[in-house]
Amino acid sequence: MMKKTLLGVTAALAFSASAYAQVGDAEFETFHQSLLTLDTHTDVDINLATDLLDPSKITAAQVDLVKMKKGGLDAVFFIAYSRQRERDAEGLAQARKDALIKTFAIKRMVEKNPDLIEFARTAEDVKRINGEGKLVALLGVENGFPVGDDPAWVKIFHDAGARYMGFTHFGHNQLADSSNPNPDIGDEAELHGGLSDVGRAMLQEMNHWGIIPDVSHAAMTSTIEAARLSKAPIMASHSGVRAVANVERNLSDEALLAIKENGGVAQMVALGAYVKKDPERSQARTALREKFNINSSSDINGLDAEARADYEAGLAKLDELFPPANVSDFVDHIDYAVKKIGIDHVGIASDFDGGGGIVGWQDASETPNITAELLSRGYSAEDIQKLWADNILRIMAEAEAVAAELQTVAAMEASME
Repeated sequence: MMKKTLLGVTAALAFSASAYAQVGDAEFETFHQSLLTLDTHTDVDINLATDLLDPSKITAAQVDLVKMKKGGLDAVFFIAYSRQRERDAEGLAQARKDALIKTFAIKRMVEKNPDLIEFARTAEDVKRINGEGKLVALLGVENGFPVGDDPAWVKIFHDAGARYMGFTHFGHNQLADSSNPNPDIGDEAELHGGLSDVGRAMLQEMNHWGIIPDVSHAAMTSTIEAARLSKAPIMASHSGVRAVANVERNLSDEALLAIKENGGVAQMVALGAYVKKDPERSQARTALREKFNINSSSDINGLDAEARADYEAGLAKLDELFPPANVSDFVDHIDYAVKKIGIDHVGIASDFDGGGGIVGWQDASETPNITAELLSRGYSAEDIQKLWADNILRIMAEAEAVAAELQTVAAMEASME
């Protein structure tokens, strides 16, 4: 029986207690487990599925298979991430290597745990695998820099299973302008004024192969242009809204409306600095990470026991001085986006193991707290299911349909040459 089988809307609306009081209640747990939940952005360590990091056991990571099961988090887009490097041959080669290492790590996790998790390439795969009682792994590419200007690399990532691809990260690249120019690689405010000619060509390739174009980390000009030009729906895989937290990485109202007009989805992100703007906290957190030379979750996992204890004590002190973002703050972003562009165009992303995590949703095991907060605010069972998975599965299916049509036309044109 498919886990997605829902309770009725009336049953959902019967939950009226505060969010945290609901978790643990048998009726609530039944409801949460009935949902198909899909998180569109979780980063991975390069050591995933090795002796150093076995996801079939409880690990230091925010997402492992044990935490997913415990929290009823059914499906995850695991991310092949590469940071933005110098825009030269050496930087491109290293970015490709970084993205492929992460891709292989994700595939290795699935291959080593076939009874627990299965890799999905289509929206129907997600539903089938979930219906069989297994967890679902999907692949997203964060930062399109590794494709260079070669369309063959879009297909390489597609064939590896990637079903969305971001244009940028922190820093402009050959495809598009970023929401956050990187002065370390010589960035000025703009490089292209939106997408570049190469970016437009790669957007066409994404459409051709059924890869959803991802505008998280892209400048507003890039976002609006991608929404206008894409033949298939686009997504923001992990972004907040600027009207709630005025951060450049977040989506402006204009960007949200462009995503809606395109038919796409804006996935709200549970990363504290984008959920709740607090400059003093951000400065203190940056100083703490610099003290311990931390740039990623891998660096945290690499600390020795004494340094790890000191780092965690520093985090605790930081939380005491500057209360961090919580689940309620996060759902404020969902509320705003839903009111601005409609329930069919909003979703949920954690950015776990890449900086994400808020009070109440610190790892995959706490996923029910998001459902509880949505219920407490009056969202129906149908709407909660849309936010958790149905909206993203819709645009996956639409991207697949567009790709099939484009490939058919291309084949017919080739046969007439």
